[in-house]
Amino acid sequence: MNITIIGTGYGGSCFPKDVQALARTAREHGQTLRVLEAVEAVNHDQKQVLVKKVFARYGRDLSGKTFALWGLAFKPNTNDMRDAPSRVVIGALLRAGARIVAHDPVAAEEARRVLALDLADAPALLEKLQFAAKPMEAVQGADALIIVTEWKAYRSPNWTALKAAMKAPVIFDGRNLYDPQAMHSSGVAYVAIGRGNHD
Repeated sequence: MNITIIGTGYGGSCFPKDVQALARTAREHGQTLRVLEAVEAVNHDQKQVLVKKVFARYGRDLSGKTFALWGLAFKPNTNDMRDAPSRVVIGALLRAGARIVAHDPVAAEEARRVLALDLADAPALLEKLQFAAKPMEAVQGADALIIVTEWKAYRSPNWTALKAAMKAPVIFDGRNLYDPQAMHSSGVAYVAIGRGNHD
């Protein structure tokens, strides 16, 4: 039986720490909680799914490509960047040569701080990362849009304006916000997680 995992993984301060602590406590008492270890492994892998999908479409050299990224915090309604999947996505794409213009309603300043730490070994990469004040500003001239956090502000964009602003109407949706058939019908190449691709 195949099980499809949906989403870009979990983050934050509590759940990841609790899973790790419970697994560690079990090991200290001579027990192995394989389910929790599997949860951690799958979560780690899920944070790579969007990156792999981008590479599958554009190749591993993203020089000259610009990606809009909506959502930085690990979940909506917070500025918490601890273990946020966006950190994995941004780091991987910048290291592959991409330029990124990111938007988040509240987490941009915290994202600047943590991404500077994440990229301390390659600080020049930060020059290819910009932050937009509004979602539509992020997509101007973008080769594709990547959605990492399911903020309410991203659920009903002006599709006509969105497609007109981008170089090509391509969306990598890490939170499955949109209906694949509707995206296909409107001429958007839509890559979701666990729902197939609709080009």
